[in-house]
Amino acid sequence: MKIKNTFLIMSIMVAAAAANFQNAQACTGITLTTTSGAIVPARTIEWAGGDIGSLYQIVPRGYVQRSLVPGGDRRGMTFKARYGYVGLAVAQPEYVVDGMNEAGLVAGLFYFPGYGSYEPYDEHNRSTTISDFQLVSWILSRFATVDEVRQAIADVHVVAVDPRSSTVHWRVVEPSGKQIVIEIVDGQARVYDNPIGVLTNSPGFEWHLTNLNNYVNLLPGKVQTNRLGNVEMNAFGGGSGMHGLPGDFTPPSRFVRAAMFQATAPRLDDSQATVMQAFHILNNFDIPVGIQFATGEAVPDVPSATQWTVASDISQRKIYYRTMYNSNVRCISLADIDFGKVSHQYAPLDPTKHHPVENVKIK
Repeated sequence: MKIKNTFLIMSIMVAAAAANFQNAQACTGITLTTTSGAIVPARTIEWAGGDIGSLYQIVPRGYVQRSLVPGGDRRGMTFKARYGYVGLAVAQPEYVVDGMNEAGLVAGLFYFPGYGSYEPYDEHNRSTTISDFQLVSWILSRFATVDEVRQAIADVHVVAVDPRSSTVHWRVVEPSGKQIVIEIVDGQARVYDNPIGVLTNSPGFEWHLTNLNNYVNLLPGKVQTNRLGNVEMNAFGGGSGMHGLPGDFTPPSRFVRAAMFQATAPRLDDSQATVMQAFHILNNFDIPVGIQFATGEAVPDVPSATQWTVASDISQRKIYYRTMYNSNVRCISLADIDFGKVSHQYAPLDPTKHHPVENVKIK
């Protein structure tokens, strides 16, 4: 179903991002693998400042898009879809923040405030310039592997539509499990292999990998009985090997928790079961909306700062998602879409914004 676009324009959203910088930005990504090697990337997206107008978009092969440039004009790079894809977007359809194409490539953006820095917009480069919130659309429409993305990213100029908005960084995953992180610092794209499959926000990806060494003592399971002089010390319960795991919602703490939860999760045989496992793990990263606001500060009327969670079953070409308005898991199957014939279309993730409740009938 194609609907009339009544969502907030991006300039309003990024202005709000600038005004509510500390309240807005959190994303947590993990990657699970089945026993047969099927890959399931999953992530959350957070925005505490209000409803971000989330929607899905179906993009057919051959669909042509043109990037915005600073000021809001569509004078940037034009790109035509070599691959059809399904994207989850915010504010308006072209601002895809996560999705998968028919080749099985998954891409998503994560907030990266305070550490990324794009190059200034140059009118002479407008034919190779793309806005940061449209880069995922470009990646999904043009490429099938992370190596293709790695090579092509050097040839484009990534800019912010509104300089007041946060910078972002990107995760790209291919069906083999190979994945990269793209960060733009001092106007230059830096591409990192991501061997751990986890991504959050600032600081930079390499810093997060180094920071894991601070938690070398953490182990799954229960710690053994120990003695302190004549006193015997015993663990209070299972999972005591994880004592000291950081529990706050900062990006470094979420990165460590995500890495530990992912590493200790048992590998399952079935990819759909692995998708459900990803949702269970990411339950631990749902952010209650109130914690990001100081006492006495007005809190927006939304159920959660975690607006939605998505998991992609690459082997089956399926995208699963749930939202703050509806905890039921919904699925879009790319295998059921003829990307050579389907029309470009988009629709809200939540047609109605209230939790469905199933009444249990007692006989």
